[in-house]
Amino acid sequence: MPNSFVSEPIVPVRGTFDAAGMSRGEPGLPRQFRWRRKVFTVAQELERWRDHGDCRNGSGERYVRRHIYRVRTEDGAILRVYFQRTVGRGAVGKARWWLHSIENEFHSCAPAGSPAQ
Repeated sequence: MPNSFVSEPIVPVRGTFDAAGMSRGEPGLPRQFRWRRKVFTVAQELERWRDHGDCRNGSGERYVRRHIYRVRTEDGAILRVYFQRTVGRGAVGKARWWLHSIENEFHSCAPAGSPAQ
């Protein structure tokens, strides 16, 4: 099944961040988060990688822009979530965690108001 592009903010549940990841200087993948009024629980981290970008001030240095995770939730959905290291000026809400895409939809991932809920 092709990915369903989402690009919507998610809200991590307090106290569920991965402390080991945070000790390595990473954002610490939340084990639970809210999206569209539903709480998702991460059962397994399948992959992780980083996106890098050039310094915006012209110094030639490269910086980590995003920490990206491919996860399986307890209900079997496979999602791609990411942490945005910097938030641009004027960004509404200053969200850091985002749901990028859904690889396979289960009933719990269906949009609000759909017949699958």
